[in-house]
Amino acid sequence: MKGLDLRFDEVRLANGLTVIGEHNPQAASTAIGYLVHTGSRDETAEVAGVSHFLEHMLFKGNETYTPDDINRTFDELGADYNAFTSEERTVYYGAVVASRALSLLDVLTELMRPSLRQADFDMEKKVILEEIAMYQDRPSRRLFEHANERFWNAHPLGNSVLGSGESITALTRDQMLAYFERRYLPGNVILALAGNYDLDAVLEQVGERAGTWPAFDATRDRPPAVPASGRERLTDASLKRLHAAFYAPGVPAETTKARYAAGLLASVIGAGDGSRLYWELVDKGLADNASLGHEASEGAGAFVGYLSTAPERAEEVIASYLRVLGEAQDAGVSDAEWRRAQLRTATSLTMRAETPMGRLMSFAATYQTLGEYQSLARMVDEVMTTPLAAGLELLAERPFDDAYVLTLGPDA
Repeated sequence: MKGLDLRFDEVRLANGLTVIGEHNPQAASTAIGYLVHTGSRDETAEVAGVSHFLEHMLFKGNETYTPDDINRTFDELGADYNAFTSEERTVYYGAVVASRALSLLDVLTELMRPSLRQADFDMEKKVILEEIAMYQDRPSRRLFEHANERFWNAHPLGNSVLGSGESITALTRDQMLAYFERRYLPGNVILALAGNYDLDAVLEQVGERAGTWPAFDATRDRPPAVPASGRERLTDASLKRLHAAFYAPGVPAETTKARYAAGLLASVIGAGDGSRLYWELVDKGLADNASLGHEASEGAGAFVGYLSTAPERAEEVIASYLRVLGEAQDAGVSDAEWRRAQLRTATSLTMRAETPMGRLMSFAATYQTLGEYQSLARMVDEVMTTPLAAGLELLAERPFDDAYVLTLGPDA
């Protein structure tokens, strides 16, 4: 942020735990997160869903903090806190007023050493199974569970974050413990801070509490992706709408310029009210939702889209959706469209960075993936200087010719 005296901190403890921070002396709050470089892509079929299940188990505490202690402490700090699991990582985070940062760090650090008690495991398994059942009642969620798996075609990025009812039912506490011991290693974890904090005090506390965590290597497989193409259909007679998921080959996170270009292309075609898909389908009342984004993961990426429409006009709407993608490939996108996408993206990045929490989620994940710090100014500069030619170069490869479409609706 222009005019602010921001400082990037980067310290690696002897056991491999990396501490990074973007210090903002003018911030009134501090955001802190532990980013574990493990997610569903690191799971085998035998432990499908264990990363997400383990995320829940960390809030069950240990011999120092009971589950009640954890929740009460977060509340007493007035913390905004949570956790999430994705294909790429598991993140535990919170934000408090700056004077309570070390107390927040204390409870987050305690989370990272759970007891994984059998009784807690058995109880939380029921919660996870209920969560899986709940998502089965959400058509779009169910659609993307299937579409993601089928598009990635046995690649680990197609693994379900939640797992299945069968995999969670069969999972044992010993399997979870073994996974924890393989993946929650200091060298596989980043402690990130954003906002106002005392670095020396943070390092002293982390050194005392986390400096003794045992150090081993944790690796991640990045096999080549061979995505699926074509069209498939799932039927559910109880549904009133037709839901469709669109996938096409994208670019991996490591290709910085191409990644920014792919994101801008997706914005022109399908992000929000000003996009081509909006004007073609939503504004005309043909679909209530029609979007396209780009997801860049380690080693592979994909354009991912969605639409929802009335079943009786599904074929017309899907054809229009694919025609919009094809026209972009055939005729490109204009300078004006590219410029608007750049401005939308830069504004979104800037607004997100106005709070330490928003900034934490942006720079810390990028650091974990790329191994480098990207300031807000650099991110905005990357967006604004990515040339239209980079987008046209991606379109010249005709990624949408290899689209994969999966529909879920009442029509057999």
